[in-house]
This record gives sequence, structure tokens and C-alpha cells, in this order.
Amino acid sequence: MFGIVHFSFFVAAVFLLNVTPGPDTAYIVGRSVAQGRGAGLMSALGICTGCCVHTVACAFGLTALLAASATAFTVIKFAGAIYLIYLGVRLAFASPAKAQSDQGESSEDPAQPARPLKQLYLQGFWTNVLNPKVVLFFVSFFPQFVSSDSEHKALAFLTLGGVFVAMSIVWCLFLVWVASGVTRSLGGKPVVKKWLDRVVGSAFVGLGLRLAAAQR
Repeated sequence: MFGIVHFSFFVAAVFLLNVTPGPDTAYIVGRSVAQGRGAGLMSALGICTGCCVHTVACAFGLTALLAASATAFTVIKFAGAIYLIYLGVRLAFASPAKAQSDQGESSEDPAQPARPLKQLYLQGFWTNVLNPKVVLFFVSFFPQFVSSDSEHKALAFLTLGGVFVAMSIVWCLFLVWVASGVTRSLGGKPVVKKWLDRVVGSAFVGLGLRLAAAQR
């Protein structure tokens, strides 16, 4: 279909890639543990939306252009690193009230939760879009499963991307459910919550520094 080859191998490879811990997994688990199921869910949806952007870019050749440009790679790399470090510092030093607001649990105004949840979604989206390693993954992995003589390469890439995103969503939802159970079991203890925020914030900073040091 559309020149897709070795589809069963593609599905198996995507499954293995999903269950292998990586930056996206760490981000989703961190948000879920530190801020609960809602934060983890919105972060996961944001990351999966970012994968949709990469899929479209890969289908129409934009990803290949970015991967070929050292300057573009460097700019995206440092933008993503700075953004992750910013999120980590903000979470590590946030007051309990601020952290609660960030996950959409403000009790003062019922109209307020929508905005923080939207922010969490956008943060997850940008951490994925601004990761050049994801760009390189799409441009190197997906073409292996599309026939070189296919007349519908764009449709093939979009189809594979749809399968990739669908499988990723299922896995991410499972991660959110498991990781957020840790927060629920703690019963919302302020002291424990504060240290969880600091640990997760430090992990985000570490991810940012790792991204900044990444090579093509």
C-alpha cells in the first residue's frame, strides 16, 4: 500500500522504540509523577502532536533539509536544550501553590484550569518539535520502509507516521497511568511533592544539558 515495505517489521520496531526509555518517556513520567495524571496526559498529547509535525515534514522533505543543514541542527538543538532547562528550573523552584496551578487544580477560579493544561500541552509539543534527534530519527528510520520507486511516497510517510503516533499514544497513556499512580499513592503530601518537583526539575535540566551536548 502506497509503496510501504516490511510493515510488520516497522510495527515491531516502533513497539521496541516506544518501550525503550528515552527523553520523551522521561519527560512524560516526570510530569506525571510530579504533577499528576492530567499533567502527564497533556504532556503526552503534546509530544504526540509534535510527532505529527515531524511526520508531515518528513513526508514533504522538510525534515531532510533540516537534517542536512548543520546550522539548522545547531539552532534547533540549543533552542530545545534551553527550553528544557527553563522548564526544569521553573519546576524545581516553583512554590507548591504554583505547581498546583500548573496542573490545573486552582480552587479560586473554576475557569483557570484550562489555561495551565493548555500550557502543559504546548510545553510537551515544543520539547518534541525542538529536539533535533527526533528530526534525524524520522529522516533515517521512515525511508527504510518506503519503496524507492513508490509513486506515493508522501502518502506512505503519512501512513507510517499515523501508525507511529497511534502506537505512541497508547504507550504514553499507559506510562501516564502507571506514573501518576505514584503521585496518588503519596496522598498529596506537600513535603514529598516539593522534593518530587525538585527531582523531576533537575532531571529536565539534565535532559537539556544532554541535548545541548548532542552531536549529529
